[in-house]
Amino acid sequence: MSEYPHLREKSSPTRGNGRRVLIVGDDPATVELLTTTMGLAGYRTGTASTAREALSRLVEQPADLVVLDMTMPGMKRFAKFPRLPVADRPPLLFLAALDSLESLAAGLVTGSADYVTKPFRIAEVLARAETLLRTRGAEGRTGTPRYDDLTLDDATCRARRGRRTLDLTPAEYRLLRHLLVNAEQVLSKEQIRRHVWGEDRADNAIEKLVSRLRRKVDQEGPPLIHTRKGFGYWLGH
Repeated sequence: MSEYPHLREKSSPTRGNGRRVLIVGDDPATVELLTTTMGLAGYRTGTASTAREALSRLVEQPADLVVLDMTMPGMKRFAKFPRLPVADRPPLLFLAALDSLESLAAGLVTGSADYVTKPFRIAEVLARAETLLRTRGAEGRTGTPRYDDLTLDDATCRARRGRRTLDLTPAEYRLLRHLLVNAEQVLSKEQIRRHVWGEDRADNAIEKLVSRLRRKVDQEGPPLIHTRKGFGYWLGH
């Protein structure tokens, strides 16, 4: 019998590697699409159609990730995980309507949550899920997100480079964290735009933001933030 009995066991261990995902939604077609595709990608999937049911599932057995349809009633309160110990609170991937992104912004400053807009592409759901799980794994090993001598403190939303504290705006912090948890990977302007602002911004706004962040991060010491011309930006050596 499964250790997580309400999950559907899948044989493919590829991308998901057997990790548990709870899909919370009340639209049968959306839930079936996510259950099937994430199962094929190697995740073990479970479902809940209400906030109360989802919380009961998580109390019974913690999940590694929750995919949460924010268009359902009561989801904002559920996203704070009432009654659930902090150690058992999984990362959240929101399925959000475009007009609800502003209300999500505060919860997206750390790497414990991300979103895709509806209607979504399943490839983007899988990519965002993988990033959230990779970030959580890195934090579990180190206790704090870091790269070389660059360290972030999500509790205070502060960053340090060596002994130097970086004076960052909220947008700069979100960008730096996004670059850090995707270290050695090139992020396009579209990926940065959606993660930092959740809305359309001109390319020059992104360029200015990256430029300000680079001056603060790379003021002393070897540069960490780089441009891949025509592709985007990446953090690494």
